[in-house]
Amino acid sequence: MSKLSQTAIRSASLKDIPTIHQLAGEIWPATYKNILPAEQITLMLDKMYAAEALLEQFESGVEFLIAERENKLIGFAGFSLTEPENLVFKLHKLYVLPSEQGKGAGKKLIGEIIKITRNRGGKTLELNVNRRNPALEFYKKLGFEIYQEIDIPYFQFFMNDYVMRKDL
Repeated sequence: MSKLSQTAIRSASLKDIPTIHQLAGEIWPATYKNILPAEQITLMLDKMYAAEALLEQFESGVEFLIAERENKLIGFAGFSLTEPENLVFKLHKLYVLPSEQGKGAGKKLIGEIIKITRNRGGKTLELNVNRRNPALEFYKKLGFEIYQEIDIPYFQFFMNDYVMRKDL
């Protein structure tokens, strides 16, 4: 059996907030250590993954999915409808433990999001990715294309991103 088929994806609930917080704390430093300054990683983790911040995201309509393999929580994703008039959904987050990357969990998470958003009439799935993030190639392989290049002020830092889109 392939690793992809062994990965289970489920909807997250408010009780999963500590899990998402813990996974982000494990994944973010490893993912961004060669891309962002340590101070920016710490700030962004505090601002986006504190329990209160995650609760606000749930309440604002962000839906989270959790990836599990062999009863181990290995990753998560978050998405929402951002442009109802154009049926554009945004993938806000997609993170998999470094030890699990390349084994299909990220692909399976995106596949589930595509299925859900298509069922809701979605026409486009959009995401932001740091221009120096190796995940850029992963997204390209899944059919995402660079739509825009943006620099977003974030406190004393900038997020230097590509906006990528995939037609559904």
